Amino acid sequence: MPDAVVIGAGPNGLVAANLLADAGWSVEVLEEQPEPGGAVRHDTGVDPDFVNDLFSSFYPLAAASPILAGLRLQDHGLRWTHAPSVLAHPFDDGSCAVLERRVDATARSLEAFAPGDGEAWRNLHEVWERVRPDLLDALFTPFPPVRAAGRLALRLRAAGGLRMARTLALPVRRMGEEEFRGEGGRLLLAGNALHADLAPESTGSGGFGWLMSMLGQTYGFPVPVGGSGALTGALVRRLAARGGSVRCGQRVESVVVRGGRAVGVRTAGGDTLAAGRAVLADVPVPALYGELVGADHLPAQLLDDLRRFQWDFSTFKVDWALDGPVPWRAEQARRAGTVHLAGGIDELTRFAAQIARHRVPDRPFLLFGQMTTADAARSPRGTESAWAYTHVPRDIRADAGQEGVTGCWDAREREVMADRVERQVERFAPGFRGLVRARRVLAPTTLQSLDANLDGGAINGGTTAVHQQLVFRPVPGSGRPETPVKGLYLASAGAHPGGGVHGACGANAARAALRASGRLGLATAQRLLTHRDRTGRRRPSPR
Repeated sequence: MPDAVVIGAGPNGLVAANLLADAGWSVEVLEEQPEPGGAVRHDTGVDPDFVNDLFSSFYPLAAASPILAGLRLQDHGLRWTHAPSVLAHPFDDGSCAVLERRVDATARSLEAFAPGDGEAWRNLHEVWERVRPDLLDALFTPFPPVRAAGRLALRLRAAGGLRMARTLALPVRRMGEEEFRGEGGRLLLAGNALHADLAPESTGSGGFGWLMSMLGQTYGFPVPVGGSGALTGALVRRLAARGGSVRCGQRVESVVVRGGRAVGVRTAGGDTLAAGRAVLADVPVPALYGELVGADHLPAQLLDDLRRFQWDFSTFKVDWALDGPVPWRAEQARRAGTVHLAGGIDELTRFAAQIARHRVPDRPFLLFGQMTTADAARSPRGTESAWAYTHVPRDIRADAGQEGVTGCWDAREREVMADRVERQVERFAPGFRGLVRARRVLAPTTLQSLDANLDGGAINGGTTAVHQQLVFRPVPGSGRPETPVKGLYLASAGAHPGGGVHGACGANAARAALRASGRLGLATAQRLLTHRDRTGRRRPSPR
């Protein structure tokens, strides 16, 4: 009987399993899919000569995560690589805002849009440099991050105090208007805010856009050499080296609860696997409460709160094998790993408003990935492995494109929407469609079939909006991995701090299980709850 059973071999589940194994626990991970990784996998399904990431591709949060750094995955085969430029946002006229890993280079790009905007970017970056250590500690440690939050408050005070806090709480449209005179800086912030389900007018979208922009400025948007699954492979190999195991093709049907405590799991095949100390669930919140755990084991208030749980937007993705580099009208976009495609802030607002009205956008905002530009190993020389994704409503009631997309996502609707995506790329890269050797369409239903955590194509485990963050995530009064069932811990992106490949949700769950066991030795605790800062000094991570 293992000490812990982990449900789900996504990055959070694998991080949790590794930390438990580090503490000397025996761990078994059960995964429904035929291979581990969750939304961190790649294949050659588009063309045998091309590597395409099935889901996530670029990992600024992984690069910034002290949790992943502490696992030393480079010792287990993981290598990172970068595109020459981090991110580009081209305009219809051929101009382009570019985020580089050198602050001065980014500032020069924005200065071309309006005098003074380069200095405005440097000012935002200066604030980031002041608050970065404590902000990342607060982000990646369990809620409430008391010590980190206290230090962060002091640093924010030095960076402008309430005025800076106000700036970060602004909608990204307003933040851009206050900080920049030109469109370049405004669109870098707004495009990054829409990596989540935050419209330009959403409270806090300015802070999120700033965070993603500054992560890119400092850490870049790196990719694993050879494909995203290389990150998963390193986590699995590390776990195996410490005696843990991953069993695929094992769908967990229920958590076994006795006397108010989780004592194991039951699989769809009828097998029961006992857990000596804990069960950790890297699954969506609605799947855990009321499905894996019966309603009779849960408080009525929790079940009532779950009726108000809000998913993030659904996702529609297209993968390509291209016979040549993307012919961007804006030359600067050819060097970027990630390219944002929208004509301006008003177009982003229009896109988000259509989703809010349950309409499939007619002019989708795209996040476009140039994978061979970032990692030459992804396709033959002179070609490009590429993808783009956009968001669509979960509940579709009309098609703003007037092509009859209803959300059934049959073969016709998948092709119609993929063509719409390609037309948006063609708008900024004339001749793009002539380079398509092969494409693969991943509709929301397809994404969910490949990873049940991507319910309806939602990629963040629930909305990123303020009303479902911190103490409100996943429901009011929570914010921590503990659940109403003793010995059961929420280890997915549904828990604080939410989506993104950083491992914090899994790490928080593992640490909670270790603390609750009452048998965590001092040396082990020190090893698990410390990390090295960028100067190499050991610093205790706030609990």
